[in-house]
Amino acid sequence: MIIMLDKVWFPLSLTLWVATISSVLVLCTGVIIAYVFARHDFRGKELAELLVTLPLVLPPTVIGYLLVILVGRNGLLGHLIYDFFGTGIMFTWQAAVIAAYTVSLPLMVRAAQAAIEAVDKELEYAAYILGRSEIETALLITFPLAKRGILAGLVLSFARAVGEFGATLMLAGNIPGKTNTMSISIYSAFQAGNDELAQALVLILIFISLLAISLTGRFVGKLEA
Repeated sequence: MIIMLDKVWFPLSLTLWVATISSVLVLCTGVIIAYVFARHDFRGKELAELLVTLPLVLPPTVIGYLLVILVGRNGLLGHLIYDFFGTGIMFTWQAAVIAAYTVSLPLMVRAAQAAIEAVDKELEYAAYILGRSEIETALLITFPLAKRGILAGLVLSFARAVGEFGATLMLAGNIPGKTNTMSISIYSAFQAGNDELAQALVLILIFISLLAISLTGRFVGKLEA
């Protein structure tokens, strides 16, 4: 039983840590990207929207391969990271965060963009007339009115990060005690014929997903009240 808990605790804590860090990054950047897409027209906007949405339809292994090219030791960014920090980022928990962030960002952008587009522009124009800047208007008017969509996007992004597998395996690997998230541990337990461990991890993931959906429903209900 103690051995089982030890095999469950690290993947669980790592997965929640990676999903939490990824979700914070997704919230900070995704809302800004969604606002720009919803309220501004610029050359190349359609291409930018396409590139942000692309991870939704690409196979996770393809995303992982592209990330390896980008942040691997000899990658475009990986080379700079190695020169600056003296170490690579692949096969670390930070690599798992990058993979989770990449696959979950489109969910936040799509949900938040739809919510921001639904905000009445007349309210924003009234704020401008009263002397508010665009940033103040976005923070005080637009984002609060779009909070339900932003929250929905955040929950979807967190759930996607918790369940991420393919890109994480390609970029972070499967190193026990270092990068083995819940999904990767389920795969490893299944491959090793350890059905008891695999079933325990699957039940925990299902419980986390149901809990997230339940808490979100209650929170959104309070926002509507």
